[in-house]
Amino acid sequence: MPHTSARTGRKAATLIAMAGSAALALTAAAPGTAATAAGTATGSMTPAIGAQPHFKRVGTASPNATTFGCQTTTPAGCYGPAQMRAAYGVDKLAKKGLDGRGRTIVIIDAYSSPSLVNDLNTFNAQFDLPAANLTQIAPDGLTPFDPNDANQVNWSGEITLDVEWAHAIAPAARIKLVMARSNQDADILSATRYAVDHNLGDVISQSFGEGEKCMDPALMAQQHRLFARATARGITLLASSGDQGSAQPTCDGTSYYKAASTPASDPNVTGVGGTMLDADGLTGAYHSETVWNEPGYEAAGGGGFSVLYRTPSYQRGNLHLRSRGVPDVAYNAAINGGVLAVWTPGNNPQATYLFGGTSAGSPQWAGLIALADQAGRRRVGAINPTLYAISHSRKNYANDFHDVTTGDNHFPGDPVIAGFSAHRGWDAASGLGTPKADKLIPALVQRGHGHGHGHGHGHR
Repeated sequence: MPHTSARTGRKAATLIAMAGSAALALTAAAPGTAATAAGTATGSMTPAIGAQPHFKRVGTASPNATTFGCQTTTPAGCYGPAQMRAAYGVDKLAKKGLDGRGRTIVIIDAYSSPSLVNDLNTFNAQFDLPAANLTQIAPDGLTPFDPNDANQVNWSGEITLDVEWAHAIAPAARIKLVMARSNQDADILSATRYAVDHNLGDVISQSFGEGEKCMDPALMAQQHRLFARATARGITLLASSGDQGSAQPTCDGTSYYKAASTPASDPNVTGVGGTMLDADGLTGAYHSETVWNEPGYEAAGGGGFSVLYRTPSYQRGNLHLRSRGVPDVAYNAAINGGVLAVWTPGNNPQATYLFGGTSAGSPQWAGLIALADQAGRRRVGAINPTLYAISHSRKNYANDFHDVTTGDNHFPGDPVIAGFSAHRGWDAASGLGTPKADKLIPALVQRGHGHGHGHGHGHR
């Protein structure tokens, strides 16, 4: 995601407008309820689009503007749908007829994006994608959109990124956007409960989070039970692991502390971390990856160990983890090297923006799951047991994953917080790595359980 930069509420959210345009400054209101320490619940989730600039304007939004200067640098500074699909092997699946047809992706977000349909249509025209089958649902009603509220504007960017990039990976899948009336934990949980209780789709993407200690314990327990029900129904759950590396914002939003992010840390959820992808900006040819860490933005791929959940069965064995470790997998999350999306931020005109953060990974993984469900003609369900089983075979692991073995997710902000280094196999910086989708998706279909595994792992 980017989960919004930790100091949302006292630090200005900034959009960097390139190509000679003036910078746009947005000041965010403090999120959540009052809190004073890392162990005190704020009760709100932060979205991908952060106060440190995780998005930049790179040019106009037009069907005639399909290649941008940031795609032509070495290494590439941004990627469009065709390049990302090529880098991770999604294009090879498309040649076999996999496009998500007949499957449904559910995206949970807060607030709304009034320009979403128009932005999505322009995105599709610009990048030669088919029309999307999008349904917007507000089970508890919508908060009137305020274009002068940075929190709501940031969430509108998150919504835009999520919908456009889930569609980019699985262009024929139905997308159901379920919007919570605010980013308060109770409201987001209510929206997620609606999606699960009404069995809205096959996979749920959650590009938001907060430190585990910042969520009210009663709501955390409700969330865990809800995720257990979802996996029992065969729904695959995904969540971004965060954008401050091994750190999360303290519950009052004034600093950072070492923590894993919820909902990614729940054993029923597949946590999606971040990498910096090096691929050809025009062809998408894959070169290499390292753990996402950009000190200039105080940003890095989220990862660490839960203080709430014991080590789930799928992470036992040769990993020797002290508790539930995240992330499980990863995806490109770089800011310099991010993905392109069409967005209308608040009162500003529609344009093409570069987005970074682990937010980009969760909806794209959701698209991959839609492809798997289409291929298998059933839900693959909770995928963590399958992912880790694949990693136990050196041959299968190398065949299905890019094992990210360089870099770390030390938090490069103030204070500096030591993180975790990448190495062979699973690590708390990049998980199991990034997908070789043309190999991994058939493996998920072959091995997938179709129902929940992991919901029996309770609190510590």
